[in-house]
Amino acid sequence: MCGITGWIDWRKDLTQYPSILENMTETLNLRGPDASGTWISQHCALGHRRLSVMDPENGAQPMIRKQGDYTYTIVYNGELYNAPELKRELESRGHVFRTTCDTEVLLVSFIEWGRACVDRLNGIFAFAAWNDQEQTLYLVRDRLGVKPLFYSHQNGVLLFGSEPKAILAHPDFKAEVGAEGLAEIFAVGPARTPGHGIYRNMSELKPGHCAVFDRNGLSIRAYWKLESNPHPDDVDATAARIGELLRDTAERQLISDVPICTLLSGGLDSSALTTLAANHYKESGKGALHTFSVDYVDNDKHFKESVFQPNADAPWIKRMSDFLGTIHHNIEFDTPELVESLKAGVLARDTPGMADVDGSLFLFCREIKKEATVAISGEAADEIFGGYPWFHRDESLEANTFPWSLKLNNRVDLLAPDLVDWIKPFEYVSNRYQQALAEVPRLAGETQQQNRMREMSYLNITRFMPTLLDRKDRMSMAVGLEVRVPFCDHRLVEYVWNIPWEIKTSGDREKGILRKALKGVLPEDVLTRKKSPYPKTHNPNYLAAVRKWVLEILDDSSSPLLPFIDVKKVRELAKAEGNDFNLPWFGQLMSGPQMFAYLAQVDTWLRTYKISIR
Repeated sequence: MCGITGWIDWRKDLTQYPSILENMTETLNLRGPDASGTWISQHCALGHRRLSVMDPENGAQPMIRKQGDYTYTIVYNGELYNAPELKRELESRGHVFRTTCDTEVLLVSFIEWGRACVDRLNGIFAFAAWNDQEQTLYLVRDRLGVKPLFYSHQNGVLLFGSEPKAILAHPDFKAEVGAEGLAEIFAVGPARTPGHGIYRNMSELKPGHCAVFDRNGLSIRAYWKLESNPHPDDVDATAARIGELLRDTAERQLISDVPICTLLSGGLDSSALTTLAANHYKESGKGALHTFSVDYVDNDKHFKESVFQPNADAPWIKRMSDFLGTIHHNIEFDTPELVESLKAGVLARDTPGMADVDGSLFLFCREIKKEATVAISGEAADEIFGGYPWFHRDESLEANTFPWSLKLNNRVDLLAPDLVDWIKPFEYVSNRYQQALAEVPRLAGETQQQNRMREMSYLNITRFMPTLLDRKDRMSMAVGLEVRVPFCDHRLVEYVWNIPWEIKTSGDREKGILRKALKGVLPEDVLTRKKSPYPKTHNPNYLAAVRKWVLEILDDSSSPLLPFIDVKKVRELAKAEGNDFNLPWFGQLMSGPQMFAYLAQVDTWLRTYKISIR
């Protein structure tokens, strides 16, 4: 895993501006702590920061290769899980390889098949390939958006980077945010609209999209999207196919030249991947697998059950670690470092994020990095299999909005009236919701209920899942840790997308078909455990700390946050007595303490990035 950036300008000789490229590249040093490289021609400049995972000795980037009269240069962030098959096919076509890294496989694939190479790739990736003779740049992002890629196209100039900070480092790009960006921050929240980069004149290359930039301009197209088709298999065949895909995907993603571990919560998804990994380790003679979990000081004393968090993880983690014989590491954080990590979360995302859910993941990944370079995680299973409570609650299914926007009025009520008039939050969210529904690939003959569940699946896969993938990438790469997400294998996503809801919920359970696929793999009690999300702190000291922080912000007349909020209402909430504060903010996933933490993150972002509002 790495960080990539670049600058294409037809009007300037970029060889005269090496320091600009170096500065852009250096912003990504945390993503790639092992090596740095730049390449500059007259009109194209490419930068790369490397985290060495495969062939550490020979995989330096930017990587250059000549083929006949053509010269190709690539910068790449990601992993190709079918690199061995591609390499064999390319060798049969006469290509000779000098390294064992997948970067060279990707570059040669581009040379051999051109832009169509992307259809052959299985992996997580964002890359830029430059054809020097044609003076053309090809930008690509993986199908599900596991790896980030942002760009800015203004006045015939293209800037791109793995993170906004690389683009922000260019002297011609200004850190400005308009009404649409503020609507994303204050109305949509962490579940950002695909394609939006928050900053004015900055966009995100959408998942499953590619772009071509040449002297004629920038053209973008989707090379992959979900397609709705009749599902051919019965329940047993469906479960068997899911099991086959999961095993194949897990084994592909366990290939590495550096230490690998898994994140283990004791839930269905992480337990499944950990079991597959542990079994693969034993069969390969690699010894015991290392597993990691996260918790908070005194959480056992203050934990409160809810529909979104029905039980604590600790007993289940021990159950699975003992069952598999893993070497387990339980990482625990206290309130002060959790509060401080809110700032690190902003710097990693370049925007406000998921408050302490981001910050704690940053801390968690920082500790894991001390023992491993690659981790396996269970993201995406709930989105593709329908595991969240909102898939099963009438309140969400009958609402004409995103399930995480049901309490939008709570957010709007705390905003300054002038801001509400400008960004029109209810109208904005409604338009984004209708836009999402218009994209849903329908299937003729489905019942109203089947059609609604297809809509819910689409909303989760294309709107909510990218939020968690972005979070996982940015927090892990901020400490130089690569996290792989097997449930995002596009073959699995494509297959599960078309499974009818009544099969997905086999046994009258959420993710019932996944449970059936894992029968005999997991202990029965783990197999039937209710969904429990990534843990958050329940310690009242955390609420007290973020309340105090927000009150300090409110008392600071120079705070850039103040013009955007109703100071009086926020102050009243922050001064309210008691520790049982649970006002939903961005749905049930962020409430109470997370509201204060999010406002503190917005203030940090506005200050640190010196945001201009236009």
